[in-house]
Amino acid sequence: MNSPYIFPAHGIVGLPVAGADALFPVRRIYCVGRNYAGHAREMGSDPTREPPFFFCKPGDGMAVLPVAPQGVAELPYPPRTSNYHYECELVVAIGKGGSDIAVADALQHVFGYAVGLDMTRRDLQGQMKDAGRPWEIGKAFDYSAPIGVITRATEAGAIEQAAITLEVDGAVKQSSHITHLIWSVSETIANLSTLFTLQPGDLIFSGTPEGVGAVVRGQTMVASIEGLAPIALKVV
Repeated sequence: MNSPYIFPAHGIVGLPVAGADALFPVRRIYCVGRNYAGHAREMGSDPTREPPFFFCKPGDGMAVLPVAPQGVAELPYPPRTSNYHYECELVVAIGKGGSDIAVADALQHVFGYAVGLDMTRRDLQGQMKDAGRPWEIGKAFDYSAPIGVITRATEAGAIEQAAITLEVDGAVKQSSHITHLIWSVSETIANLSTLFTLQPGDLIFSGTPEGVGAVVRGQTMVASIEGLAPIALKVV
């Protein structure tokens, strides 16, 4: 049978789900900016509860790097940067779509949670900020979204009180709790759903705590959130 496309269509990225053979199909990736007070301060912003802002990463196989809970995955160092930063985050996997979702109903739309890294070319992001241009080249490059195994919401425990930690070569660089989110998971979903119609397969990076910093080739990052499978990546 002839394909309707002029070249083979790109495949859907699937993330593993704990205890399941089937994969979670990734649709879109939304990210919340500066959603921890400490990180907002270290980035030179006022950590007040102003309305949250969002940016996106591609949901394709060149951006999303599924990371198994065992062993250490390799993460390629991206081109045209000399200031490559980690940002450890709770990733929210949407299983039920909707728009204008009420805060009280938001968690009903969550399929599960995972550990993720919002990798950032900080120097390029800074150049774009200074020029008043979009952050895309600083945030949406190849393999900018390593994500671990998804744990179903019913099995993740009290995720909104969980500790979140990132280590580089065994040294703790980020250490906080999900309770310190300026905008909770429920509030983030509700607000985002007023801007976009959420669909099953969407992922939301919920923000990173203070302590972000640069990594170089040869260093290994381990990102952990209580109740979820950790991820380990070596920069190559």
